[in-house]
Amino acid sequence: MKMGYYPGCSLHSTGIEYGLSLARVAEALGLELEEVRRWVCCGSSPAHQSDETLSIALPALNLAILREENQLDEVCVPCASCFSRLKFAQARMEDEAVRKRIERILERPWPAGVRVLHALEVVTQRIGRDAVRARVKRPLKGLKVACYYGCLMTRPPKVTGQADPENPLAMESVMETIGAEPADWNLKTACCGASFALTDPAVVLELTRRILEDAAAAGAEVVAVGCPLCHANLDTRQEGINERFGTSFRMPVFYFTELMGLAFGLDAADLGLPRHLTDAEGFLRERGLL
Repeated sequence: MKMGYYPGCSLHSTGIEYGLSLARVAEALGLELEEVRRWVCCGSSPAHQSDETLSIALPALNLAILREENQLDEVCVPCASCFSRLKFAQARMEDEAVRKRIERILERPWPAGVRVLHALEVVTQRIGRDAVRARVKRPLKGLKVACYYGCLMTRPPKVTGQADPENPLAMESVMETIGAEPADWNLKTACCGASFALTDPAVVLELTRRILEDAAAAGAEVVAVGCPLCHANLDTRQEGINERFGTSFRMPVFYFTELMGLAFGLDAADLGLPRHLTDAEGFLRERGLL
């Protein structure tokens, strides 16, 4: 199976563990991901807060390149923010006036019909549980996981197409398939504070504290995510949270693709685990999972 791959700015930099683990998992599942040629930034948060036209044109350009140069009509988008911007662009381009304006700016036709899938949707909708189960060599038995979606993977449902944006279960199904136990908890779609990490870190510390606290209260030992910014906030802020609130969090935060790779028996270094700030490898060794 072959589809396009839009890494966005994070998968080659701050979210490199996600990119590494996705590549290894895709290879194990027989999925060929072809990177969008000459891709540009999707605009992320700054564009849609400052210039609506720019916020549509940037993701629209990437989809146009996908069809024109890669000659593909389906794209895997692992970053939740990138996924959101591409889906929003598709929704806005349904307005004829908007579409014509963007086409004039880009000097190319709008590629209607391109299918934009988050990496988790690729696993659940295009690969399927049976194929995932067939690759499992080292089930993550006994590992209780809080599946964290954040605020962009499922909302707003009119844009993302999610049937249950407040209580999604796709990641839970993947965790069950690889032998882990999903936790039943409350804040799976709560915001982590996102880019407030740069402008008001205190907000991020409070929001991530609530998320980690709720996960721990539900018995979770680790958190699984599908967003580079969520991972950054939850993984890197635990020391600051402990200092500010007198807590003692040492909860590993994994990309769901890293946990899949572990269950597939892939090498921890190849999956990017040594790059975590909150110790992941030590925890896994103690649990006999590495």
